[in-house]
Amino acid sequence: MGAVGAESDQRFGEFVAVRRHGHVAELVLDRPKAMNAVSTEMARSIGAACAALGADREVRVTVLTSTHARAFCVGADLKERNSLSDAELVRQRPTARAAYTGVLELPMPTIAAVHGFALGGGFELALSCDLIVADPTAVVGLPEVSVGVIPGGGGTQLLPRRVGAARAAELIFTARRLEAREAHELGLVDQLAAEGADRDEALALASRIAGNSPVGLRAAKRALRLGHGLDLRAGLEVEDAAWRSVAFSGDRTEGVAAFNEKRKPQWPGE
Repeated sequence: MGAVGAESDQRFGEFVAVRRHGHVAELVLDRPKAMNAVSTEMARSIGAACAALGADREVRVTVLTSTHARAFCVGADLKERNSLSDAELVRQRPTARAAYTGVLELPMPTIAAVHGFALGGGFELALSCDLIVADPTAVVGLPEVSVGVIPGGGGTQLLPRRVGAARAAELIFTARRLEAREAHELGLVDQLAAEGADRDEALALASRIAGNSPVGLRAAKRALRLGHGLDLRAGLEVEDAAWRSVAFSGDRTEGVAAFNEKRKPQWPGE
């Protein structure tokens, strides 16, 4: 993927952009000189972009992409981290954390398009999405314990939700990197694309998803996220609350009418 520069791009600082494709938004990591290493400035920009996307009711799906040919994101900017005092690191932590929670808490479905290196915080950004599409060049992993820290962008919580506690423990404790095929086999990524096609495949998937009710999509994501880990009875209560939030919506009325009239729905989004 080339450098961001389209007139329709909305910039968030120097290193992040949002590009629109109808009802699909592309959240672009654009710090190619550092392989998208997440500096304080870049983290702040990711958080700001996510806040804007979360408030935009026209966005039905968000795709997280990279402009670097050989990396999705290599994680935290360790050169910057090395220059921070303990006090500065403490002050920086909420900004860094807000970048990951910003992606995680986006209310619409999210897809990461991964190629090349997605390590540490870079893989945590992908794990914060609902789905991950990767090409054969992808190399993923959480190597934080090899540099004396732990995955701090959600990795210790998100990875076991994908692959189970024991598998996550093995991957985090060994700090090992996985190539795309093994990552797919173990469930760390959801879909393999042809080489160089991760972005196109993710955008195509997003387009298919975006054809559905935006009210329904957001409610389904809410039920999936809030219900995960609850016992069945509690989970069904979460589902019922989400159902009630859409049952009397304009989207439900339009969806049923379009089905009966054998036409494509025109979602009001409310």
